[in-house]
Amino acid sequence: MRRTLIWFGIGLLGVFLILLGILQGTDWWVVHYTRAVPAVRYVSPLVSSPAPKETLTVMTWNIKFGGGRIDFFFDCYGDRVWMTSEEVGDNLKALLRKIRQVQPDILLIQELDRDSKRSAYVDMLKYIADSSGLPYAVYASQWDIRYVPKKGLGRINSGNAIFSRWPIDTAYRIPLPLVEAYPWWYRLFYLRRNILVAHIPLPTEPNFWVLNTHLEAYVPEPDSTRYFQIQIFKHLLDSLTQAGAVWVAGGDLNTVPPGTKKLKDFDDNACKEVDPTFVADDYTREVNWLLPLYNQYREVIPLEVYQAREQDFYSHTVNGGGWWNRRLDYLFSNATWIEGLVHQDDTKGGMATFSLSDHAPVTGRLIVPPRRR
Repeated sequence: MRRTLIWFGIGLLGVFLILLGILQGTDWWVVHYTRAVPAVRYVSPLVSSPAPKETLTVMTWNIKFGGGRIDFFFDCYGDRVWMTSEEVGDNLKALLRKIRQVQPDILLIQELDRDSKRSAYVDMLKYIADSSGLPYAVYASQWDIRYVPKKGLGRINSGNAIFSRWPIDTAYRIPLPLVEAYPWWYRLFYLRRNILVAHIPLPTEPNFWVLNTHLEAYVPEPDSTRYFQIQIFKHLLDSLTQAGAVWVAGGDLNTVPPGTKKLKDFDDNACKEVDPTFVADDYTREVNWLLPLYNQYREVIPLEVYQAREQDFYSHTVNGGGWWNRRLDYLFSNATWIEGLVHQDDTKGGMATFSLSDHAPVTGRLIVPPRRR
């Protein structure tokens, strides 16, 4: 009997090792990326022919997969795992009201879900493209996993998207490095951060590019993965600039601007009480990581303006953390901004921006003058 149990255990171990080898060597369970690949594309049937413009309205928003301010289990303030289709529909309608109010020409979205159980399997790429007046869209997954067992979270496909009023010529998903500090088995199923790069030939500027990214969060010290991700991001911008391109780039960089006064001990550190292994936000070490970007390019909110009244430009807080308490969302360009705004709250039409996501949208108007011929 004992020998039978031993051989049974060896058999189970063998099956486990075989399955592990399959998981590590294929994309059957979790989609991995080791090189740049073409982005997923979608074109709405509701296309139009927009007129040339010398100023573009650009918007970036981490929409928290349409979850609004629902208390999910990973927020440490609730136990929700999934949303109903009605909840997702209501949240997306509210998000779209804000997008239509701004009327962006270019829209960068982070944490957009497609075919995910937690968001009732709604394809938000198609939904936004069909409803926003921005019919051209590209997508790069950040977390594409067949099944997440924790809390029965299930199927997840979530990532970054770019929407445009004009046709998108080419678009690529460029992989970013994984966090080295996590155990190998954790990294195997972890998020695949990326930079989504799109070439959008404008009527007035054929060499126009848009970049969207969502960098690493909650990195334990002394890991510097987010620092290296920022370097890769800037290197791409430098390369485009040297090639004579005009570009706009942004997203959720999960890093505060240089000179920020409050760097740690935020009110939303409740996760540490629920999970002792949780790494609370402390930006002391990385407060100047974005300084090279500010020094060489233009952010939609100039650094001196931000530093003079930083609370007016905070763009993030988690559930239970009170009002917006830090700036994590950005729009950079090598062209000229003439207006910038962080939409902390907007009650026009009875709509409160704070209720729509744990991030506030950031918008700006960009001058793209006609190219001389």
